[in-house]
Amino acid sequence: MWRELLPLGRHPDSGGYRRFAWTAVDGECRAWFEEQATARGLRHEVDRNGNQWAWLGDPAEGDAVVTGSHLDSVPDGGAFDGPLGVVSAFAALDELRRREVRLTRPLAIVNFGDEEGARFGLACVGSRLTAGQLTRGQAHRLTDGDGVTLPRAMEAAGHDPDVIGPDPERLARIGAFVELHVEQGRALDLSGDRVGLASAIWPHGRWRFDFRGEANHAGTTRLADRHDPMLSYAETVLAARREAELAGAVATFGKIAVEPNGVNAIPSLVRGWLDSRAEDQMSLDTVVDGIEKAARSYADAHGVGLDIVRESFTPVVEFDHALRDELARILGTDTDLTVPVLGTGAGHDAGILSGSIPTAMLFVRNPTGVSHSPAESAREDDCVAGVLALADVLEGLACR
Repeated sequence: MWRELLPLGRHPDSGGYRRFAWTAVDGECRAWFEEQATARGLRHEVDRNGNQWAWLGDPAEGDAVVTGSHLDSVPDGGAFDGPLGVVSAFAALDELRRREVRLTRPLAIVNFGDEEGARFGLACVGSRLTAGQLTRGQAHRLTDGDGVTLPRAMEAAGHDPDVIGPDPERLARIGAFVELHVEQGRALDLSGDRVGLASAIWPHGRWRFDFRGEANHAGTTRLADRHDPMLSYAETVLAARREAELAGAVATFGKIAVEPNGVNAIPSLVRGWLDSRAEDQMSLDTVVDGIEKAARSYADAHGVGLDIVRESFTPVVEFDHALRDELARILGTDTDLTVPVLGTGAGHDAGILSGSIPTAMLFVRNPTGVSHSPAESAREDDCVAGVLALADVLEGLACR
């Protein structure tokens, strides 16, 4: 499975992946998922929001156990973030069949659409729509960098954008969702453990900073006469680092758009996107408030206008304690694994769904801690340990 999936969407120069929602490459990944489902005799379906499901058993029975993740990527992302959870889900099902276990609950594997938000700027679109955290109207207003709207992109890929929206009936069929994911950090590497359990997802959000200045000639405009938004933006980037360090949080300006974007032109607009995350809400508020205050001060000093828009926000997510404890019991009783419980600063579909159904997460060791990069990696024996742990969990949940 890994060899078949590995080349899809891989850029020949960067070695990273460009699997963006509702593109031709995304279609190739979705076709791969359907092929895996069909090869195992699973019933494949695509829901109203474009998420893919592979069912073993009748979903109408309810109380289903679901696992899976996503196949899309950030720009030039790594091979493991998302796909490891989907590949491991199919492999865990193969392991259950090898064990000849008898399932007493329906089982499903899912590929959630547009988890990374790389194309339309909002993460977890598929799961947000399903859980009712994103309305049809809001989704229809999403636009990519080329001006293509989400509805237009969905139509081009053969999906009807007018049917998207909350799917409470589907969620009501699910008794538990367990997402396996490569760890996006080094906690397991430092502790020497192969697999971990998630405790909570830090609160996090994305803010857009629009610094509006005055375009002018780079060679003839005196420094004193300039209204250069790039200066305000650059100072704000440094302020974000300072505020994050003081609060023990993280803050990143990782995306920028410049107009008119000429080498010999002072910009008229610099638009930067801030991603900030912290262990608790108070710390996050402190960081973002500090960054906003600094940005406005820098903008005023350079005669630059500033608009700040919060584009997305997810509060702290505590995973279902009973389900987490059940996973710890299964893994602690039936295996020789030591399974530490970890918090994470990364968002996931499991976090979005946690407000509607019981969810839990398993992490697989990442030796470098690098993620959202071509350097992202996991050792094969650790991945196998993750598959076996997931199989044990699915057996413990779906065979009781």
